[in-house]
Amino acid sequence: MELFNIDTLNETGNTLLQKNQTIAVSESVTAGLLQFAFSNVPNASNFFQGGLTAYNIAQKFKHLNVEPIHALAVNCVSEKVAVEMALQVSESFNSNWGIGITGYSTPVPESANQLFAFFAIVHNKAVRQAGKLLPVATDPVTVQLEYVNKVIAILNKLVQIS
Repeated sequence: MELFNIDTLNETGNTLLQKNQTIAVSESVTAGLLQFAFSNVPNASNFFQGGLTAYNIAQKFKHLNVEPIHALAVNCVSEKVAVEMALQVSESFNSNWGIGITGYSTPVPESANQLFAFFAIVHNKAVRQAGKLLPVATDPVTVQLEYVNKVIAILNKLVQIS
């Protein structure tokens, strides 16, 4: 079983290498799966700077400089939070590109039992794309993998045209 779209990952990695660009990741809902995916690309250490997984407001505030009043009001799940995560991880890891993703992979009262995530992709401190992801799957692990593959596909398109 293929967890990630390996062809898209490899194409993204190769393009980043050719352009001498780097990427860092901050994630919550995907629990490190984006970092795991990038770490499996050949020559990853030449473009993947690393990442941070932060689950709660305290850690998102401390490590990702997320604005706490807004984050508390939305349970750390909004496009604004995803953008702040992406910008800060890019700055902290001194990377050209940054990804932030936060959301829900299991139904909880805070999300009205809905599954969704917000992501942001930044390049050189500018937001290139941000938005909401709605999964087809309902199994938590499959939802997480779906989020990862969707973000990687979006990133790949952005990297190709940058």
